[in-house]
Parts: sequence; C-alpha cells; structure tokens
Amino acid sequence: MATEERVEVETRKHQMFPVLDAADIARITRFGSVRHYAADTCLFTAGEPGPGMFVVLKGVVAITQRDGLGNITPIAEQGPGQFLAEVGQLSGRVALVDGHAMTEVETLLVPPDQLRALIIAEADLGERVVRALILRRVALIEAGASGPVLIGPPDSADVRRLQSFLGRNGHPYHVVDVTQDADAAAMLEQYAEAQLLVVCPNGSVQINPSEDALARCLGMVDTEEHEELFDVLVVGAGPAGLATAVYAASEGLRVIVLDCRSYGGQAGASARIENYLGFPTGISGGALAGRAYVQAQKFGAEMLIPAKVVSMDCSQANSSGELTVTLADGRKLRSRTVVIASGARYRRPAVPRLSDFEGRGIWFWASALEAKLCSQQEIGLVGGGNSAGQAAVFLSQHAAKVNILVRAPSLAASMSRYLIDRIEAAPNIELHPYTELQGLHGEPERGLEGATWRNHRSGAEYHCAARNIFLFVGAEPETTWLDGCGVAVDAHGFVLTGTAASGGFPARPSAALESSVPGVFAVGDVRSGSVKRVGGAIGEGAAAVALIHQHLAGRPSSQA
Repeated sequence: MATEERVEVETRKHQMFPVLDAADIARITRFGSVRHYAADTCLFTAGEPGPGMFVVLKGVVAITQRDGLGNITPIAEQGPGQFLAEVGQLSGRVALVDGHAMTEVETLLVPPDQLRALIIAEADLGERVVRALILRRVALIEAGASGPVLIGPPDSADVRRLQSFLGRNGHPYHVVDVTQDADAAAMLEQYAEAQLLVVCPNGSVQINPSEDALARCLGMVDTEEHEELFDVLVVGAGPAGLATAVYAASEGLRVIVLDCRSYGGQAGASARIENYLGFPTGISGGALAGRAYVQAQKFGAEMLIPAKVVSMDCSQANSSGELTVTLADGRKLRSRTVVIASGARYRRPAVPRLSDFEGRGIWFWASALEAKLCSQQEIGLVGGGNSAGQAAVFLSQHAAKVNILVRAPSLAASMSRYLIDRIEAAPNIELHPYTELQGLHGEPERGLEGATWRNHRSGAEYHCAARNIFLFVGAEPETTWLDGCGVAVDAHGFVLTGTAASGGFPARPSAALESSVPGVFAVGDVRSGSVKRVGGAIGEGAAAVALIHQHLAGRPSSQA
C-alpha cells in the first residue's frame, strides 16, 4: 500500500510539473513572445495580476508561497522545459505565488488570451497544460499556506463565513487561531473590538470584511467598466449557468457570467452526486462545478464572481435588441441576450429566532467545514429532497446521529430511491415523518445549544441538544432583480418560458426556454416547470445556446 501511495504522489507531481520537449515548445512559440530576466528579478508577485504562462527556455525560476504575514514557503524550482502558471492565468487573475529568477532567465510568455487559444488549437498539449494548472491550484488549496490569512477564533461565525466563501470559490487561504498563537492575538488586540482580521497577500489588513470586500482585496473580481457589448450575459453560475457559458463560449459567442456568491450554486455544496450520467462512482458538487468553471474560462467566458445583479433594463429589447443589467456597485453591462440562471435559495422556515443563529448553528449547506463541527454530535436536518438526502448521508459519516425531519409521511415522493436506500441502511440516521422544527435554544453569541421539533399528527415534542441544524426546505427563486423588467413569473416567482410566456410576444410565440421578453432566456431551478436536477439544469443550459443562436441570427449585430 505504501508503494502504491508513493507511485500515486509521484504521478501527480509529474502531471503537476511536466517537462516540455523541444517539439512542444516549438508548438507554443507562435502563441507567445520571448522575454529575458536578470538574476533576482521578479517575474510575478502574489496578489498582483499575472501576465500569463511563462515557459522557461534558459535558467531557473524559484516558485514560493507567501502569505499576508510575510511567511515564505518554497514550492519548486522550475528549469528549461517547464512552465509557470496555475488555473487563474486562464483569465488573467492575480497570481497566488511569487516567481523569482535565480539566474539569468529566458522565457516564452504566453498571455491569457493566447494561452486559451493554445489550449484549443493544440488539444493534446492543451490537455497536459490544463491538468497541470488545475492540480497546482488544488495543491495550493491543500497546503493552506498562500492566499489571505484569517486571524480570529476558529469557532467564530465570521471566520467560518469567509472560509466557506473562499472554499466554494476554490481560493486558498490560511487560518491563524488567536487562542493558540500569541503573535496573532496581539495583532488582533491592536484593532479595537475587532473579532476577525484578514491580511491579504499584498499586506493590506481588513477588519471583518464582507465577501465582496475580500474578493476585491484578493483581485477575484475586476473593477473595469466593461463597456463592450456581449452576445450572452449569464446571471448565475450554477450547473445551468455554467453549461450555458461552456456551450456558448465554445461556439465563439462573447460570454460573461455573473454570480453574487460563488460558482456551483446549490449543487456546488453537494457532498456527492451519484445519479449524474458518466460518473458511476459519483462526484462531489464542488468538483463538478469546479471543472465546469475552468472549462468555461478555457473557451474564453469572462467571470465576475462575486458580482450582484440588482436590476435589468429590458426597454430596448424589442427595438435595438440590447439588454442592460446593473450591478450592486453601479456598473452597467450590456448584452444582446441574457440567460436567467440565478437559481433558487432554500426557504427560511417560520421558526422563531432563526436569523439569530444563521452561521452559528443554522446552516443551509453541508460542506466539509460544517461536517467537522458535527463530529460525534446529534444533529437535525430538515428537508426531504435529494439535496437533503445527500447531506444526510454525508453528515452521517461525522455525526453521532442525524435526525431527518419531514412533514410528509415518507421520503418516497421527493427523493431518489438510491438515497432512500442509503438512508435506511445508515444505523445513525433516523427519519421523523410528520415532523416540523418548532424552536431553537441558546444565545446568538454562544451559538445554537438545542432545538425542539414536533410531530404534527401526534402532538409529541422532542427536545434535542443539537448544536447544528441543517435546512433544505423548499425553494424560493432568486428573481427580485427582474422586478420592473416585464419578465413574466408564475405564482411562486419562477420564470415562465415557452408557451406559458408567449403573452409577451405580439408577433410570435416564445421559444421553449425563452421568457416573455425577447432575448431573455431562463434555465435551471429558476425556471417554472424545471425538473430541479443537476442533469436537467445542464441540459437546459446547453439547449438554450441553440435558441440564442436563432435569436441572434434574426437580428443584425449592434455596434459596441
């Protein structure tokens, strides 16, 4: 077994740091330009936009990790035939590591747009490059030595909030526990009443930042005006939105994707999806979403995450065919078509004091971070859909007992059979039919200390010392940003498409996934009548692109 593990590690390292031969470099040459660097020169710096991929022709470059506290960790030394980049360079994001010339260095610099062109034009070589870029990002995340430093108590709700945000966006970070590190505790004390400090790679310090503020500090989202006219603007980076981006960008359309939280949507938080075609052993929602996220960028789709859309102007849809969305920061983006893929959020049940404990024992997702908090505890989980089932099975591997609360008599009508079978086979999962969450106990500053649920048929109540309750109840569409735009929705707020939306077209019926506004399409969970499954969402995203082509073909191109 030890030999097998060593072989696996060596194979992964070889894939992470492959050596290109002369023929490979010759194929890359037409996509880059030769650059020379003197010894001790910096090629790229963590926290600053990376110029692209460097292929070393002569000399040696040292790659090091550096956190915001100035700690430096060596990663590798790269010589002739090796290339310097990680997945962020597909879209020109900031570098996560430092690169210094140890000797005089000659390189071939391939900027992001040409790197994407290389990957498409040279398929076999591109496959090796992309695999290395992804593995390098994974290694940085696993090492936890680069990226921002979160300084605070590890059980702090705000620390967990930012850990979740960074983790779901595939960004490395490092947590320093102030209860164990005297220097970190002293640093925190310098900021009056601060409960959390974040030190960015550039050395700047933020006090309990919002996700948006942290993203800007890390260079995750740009601040450009984006005055160009896009072919496709996708709101939402869940499976439906990412599928739309992949298919549209791969067919040459100019695509931009927006999401206010992270890529992956609700599916991104699924511990394991086992009924998705082509993955017989299953795949985590995060891994599936991460692959799609990289794939969309590979084809040139632009990503703005996090970026919150607050409104859409459809007034020119019938004349010029131009649609405009406004972001929370005031920027406006124009596009010839818009795809609504903003999904749905889990409903907040009417339980007293629920908001007091959100992030302090009340959770709407179940990642490895939350699972660690449940170790050997009795917990509650509310909901009977597939997401609830996946979460219950995952959490049962960590918690002493998982109580599933459902209002229905069973799970048969709402959950896939394979999940029901797995739940029934788990000795530490108990199903409570006809049961609702009744009350929460504890003080917000200390976190949840217990809960009460009630069987609405028998009237029996059960008091549980659960410190963690997971809610996967129903769904509410993320469509408030459409108010005033004329996009028709059903009684529950989900977007109407096809025949049901044709009232908005005086001259022609709407296409199958088209809304009541010309050029505006809806896919995935946000669409009225969708199947609310990952496979269905991806299929709708792909199908929407064919309809987008039809729409664009029927209207002359506007000038940007």
